[in-house]
Amino acid sequence: MSTKPISVAVIGAGMAGRTHANAWRQASTLYEPGVLPPVRLAAICDAFEPFAKASAESYGYERYATDWKEIAAADDIDVVSIVVANRLHREIAEALILAGKHVLCEKPLTDTLEDAKAMTEVAEAHPEVVTGIGFGYRRHASIAKIAELAQNGDLGEVFHFDGRYWCDYGVDPNTPIAWRYKGPMGSGALGDVGSHMTDVAEFICGPIKRISGATLSTVIKKRPPAVEGVAGGRGMAVEAEATEVVENDDVAMFNAEFENGAVGSISVSRVAFGDPNALMFDVMGTKAKASFDLARGGEILLNDETAEPGMRGPRQILTGQNFPYFKGGSSMDFAGVGTIQIDQFNFQARAFLCQVAGIDEGLPPVPSFAHGYRAIRIQNAVAESAANNGAAVEIN
Repeated sequence: MSTKPISVAVIGAGMAGRTHANAWRQASTLYEPGVLPPVRLAAICDAFEPFAKASAESYGYERYATDWKEIAAADDIDVVSIVVANRLHREIAEALILAGKHVLCEKPLTDTLEDAKAMTEVAEAHPEVVTGIGFGYRRHASIAKIAELAQNGDLGEVFHFDGRYWCDYGVDPNTPIAWRYKGPMGSGALGDVGSHMTDVAEFICGPIKRISGATLSTVIKKRPPAVEGVAGGRGMAVEAEATEVVENDDVAMFNAEFENGAVGSISVSRVAFGDPNALMFDVMGTKAKASFDLARGGEILLNDETAEPGMRGPRQILTGQNFPYFKGGSSMDFAGVGTIQIDQFNFQARAFLCQVAGIDEGLPPVPSFAHGYRAIRIQNAVAESAANNGAAVEIN
């Protein structure tokens, strides 16, 4: 275990980048004080200087940069979050790993199978470097509790998962083009929000072995040109002619078969009118059904055999100290306070820093680049199934 201060930086200062910046800042406030070495907030980098400068000032980082290569070359930085366009992940991650820096990369790992494989190979060739992929929903206290119920047998034999993640950030056709709308089919809504939903399904039900019945749809075919300073093509409409071709999927739907025999159906969208961030799912077992809705993130619904026959039905269970991550995970850790999506970034940052420092605090490790590569293989299988009229595709 090292007691040397850990110096962190974030590459990307858009919405998710700022959330990473905040998470590194919050990590030392969680759980037992004095366990984690001091965390030094070194730098924020973004090609758009106003974003970089504002984020560094807001979150208390020492400096900012506009070229990620400055971060890679800096000898005073130990840990880096990559939170930029998917197609940029490989070049940046490989440079950081070769520079001996620990890397937490946002999902999806990249936008092509080839790049994901190459990134994983570089990471595995440097075992002294810790790599992680940002599937933060497995850190959500309520979702982690449902996974615990499934894995402990409290739901009985799990046989059905039904999940959806619907967002509306792309529903306005006047939202300008951005990196989210570029890249191959399967890297759009599927890569953005579908990768989260698929990871949640595997977190609860175990590995997916086969994809079938997939459909990918591009609803809005063209968008106005990009606008400087608009992060990721969210939250802004412009009055300009739609001349830029959208290259990937707005909607994705598919079926999954799990290695344990369970089946699942998943639906994701970035053009779901009126749903800013709607993630929800049901897990059915032979003894119980568990349900989650991100809009009510401080609770789960459980329908099991504990009630008398004729009196059964879904009951609300508030997140509390018997849920993963909750005890010590905030300054108010009692049932009824609730939990929000931002919390999972903080828990992820704490776990990653523990891995870097060699501390076993009982937190599950952040999944490595190898896990991110597997997730890309699943996305690729969905795209292949869709391209072949829904044919079944094995995950290999």
